[in-house]
Amino acid sequence: MKLKRWQHQIYLKNIRSQSLTAIFIVSSLLQTSISTSAQQSEKNSVRPVINNQASYTYTDPDSNSQYQGISTQLKATPGLIDPLGRILGCGGETLSDYTGFSMSLYEPSPNDPTGTELGRLVNLTRTELPDIPNNNIFGGKAPNIENSNPYFLQNNPNDEKLRGTYNFLLDPSKGQVEPGKVYILVVSPPANSIYKQRRIKIEIVGTVPGANNSNSPQSRVLRYIATSLDGQPIRLTGETRFEGTIVAVEDAELQGLDLLTFEFGTNLCQASQVQILKSGDRATAEPGDTVIYRLSMKNLADTALNNLVITDNLPLGFKFLPKSLRGEIAGKPVNLISEFQGSILTFKSDTSIPPGEVLNIAYATQLTNDSLRGTGRNTAIVNGQRADNGFRTKDGPATHQLQIRPGITADCGTIIGRVFVDKNFDGEQQENEPGIPNAVIFMENGNRISTDPNGLFSVANVLPGNHTGALDLSSLPGYTLAPNRKFKERNSQSRLVRLQPGGLVRMNFAVTPTFGQEVKK
Repeated sequence: MKLKRWQHQIYLKNIRSQSLTAIFIVSSLLQTSISTSAQQSEKNSVRPVINNQASYTYTDPDSNSQYQGISTQLKATPGLIDPLGRILGCGGETLSDYTGFSMSLYEPSPNDPTGTELGRLVNLTRTELPDIPNNNIFGGKAPNIENSNPYFLQNNPNDEKLRGTYNFLLDPSKGQVEPGKVYILVVSPPANSIYKQRRIKIEIVGTVPGANNSNSPQSRVLRYIATSLDGQPIRLTGETRFEGTIVAVEDAELQGLDLLTFEFGTNLCQASQVQILKSGDRATAEPGDTVIYRLSMKNLADTALNNLVITDNLPLGFKFLPKSLRGEIAGKPVNLISEFQGSILTFKSDTSIPPGEVLNIAYATQLTNDSLRGTGRNTAIVNGQRADNGFRTKDGPATHQLQIRPGITADCGTIIGRVFVDKNFDGEQQENEPGIPNAVIFMENGNRISTDPNGLFSVANVLPGNHTGALDLSSLPGYTLAPNRKFKERNSQSRLVRLQPGGLVRMNFAVTPTFGQEVKK
């Protein structure tokens, strides 16, 4: 009896199936579709029934008799479990070249309490190479036939279905699928790539309530939690964390990996998708001057960027001039909406930036007298949204430092004060409370100041800020500090004052005679 060629291969495949068969599927990255059987399995939280049997039909050409039959049903021994996936681009497209890309499965570092740092590579059970002459796979599972960790992706020019795919076999006998096990899946691009490394935490949290969770691998239904460790979405719908189920089936190689999918999606995006630069038309300015700033936002992504929002934090004393605002892309004007609250200047645009193009924004500010108290340093950041999958991207801060000069506006102030006899101990001088001449006050910089015949003193051209003065009691024989009944902080021979730019501040000292001496009028 001769079997048809394809029937013969199926029959051999069933007879020679090995124990490395039980699988669950850790879905393809950015996988967007799932078969009907998989959806039904996920919906009912049970695996589909699997018949590990081959049937045949044969027609004898001589007698024209037809023969039919089925093989003996084979039971697979519980073996390894197979997470399978595919790496796609940020928008869900297949990459043009997978050379140098690698996939690794790590255990979390035991020294990291957060469980997010990489530990050692997972010790995977190595599998055999396929039987190439007979075109049968008995040990490993394509594409990672030897169950290598890390595994380097292949372009697979002869099989488009395997292009950019990967898989790892986990061994239940080593406890690698027990509830509570945590793995970190790492996607590593080649050196000098436009893409950045991705890390996804996968935690097996237990069995599905109500499911038939016997010891048989084909009836085990597990729950897992996938979490992005870099803050980027791991599904096309934008989630950074979600929960799903894993269904172990009896023989992955015979039934195919598309029937049950442990589906989560992530993106492999460029390290920098948008760039912001900030510049000004001058390096120094003074109050009254007008400064023109320019912002350049370049789209480095492979798709258009929408809903751009630029936030610019202006220094103290800078006034935005709304009529000066201009925007353009490739020489064409762009409509911009500006909002200015406090020191925060926000620009919004409903125009998309095509890949490789630059949105240029120019606006003017005018410096006020308050700018002398500021730093002259402003920062800007940009936020955008990819047009293909809606993922957010940002860049910044971009900074610009402007040196502020006083110009014709002097920011120095004056400190004035008086040393007087306080008869009613209220800290204020009345008409019958005379000043004390030749009293000495020391400033914090060591300057020595003496009072005039009326007890007055002043210090001009003082820089703004905090200043301290102390009364030298040795210069006042027969006097001591007067107690202050209203302000406790004035019961000291020193005073602290704050001088504003171009301001005037008072520093008074109240004294009283010692040993009952009378005050001469």
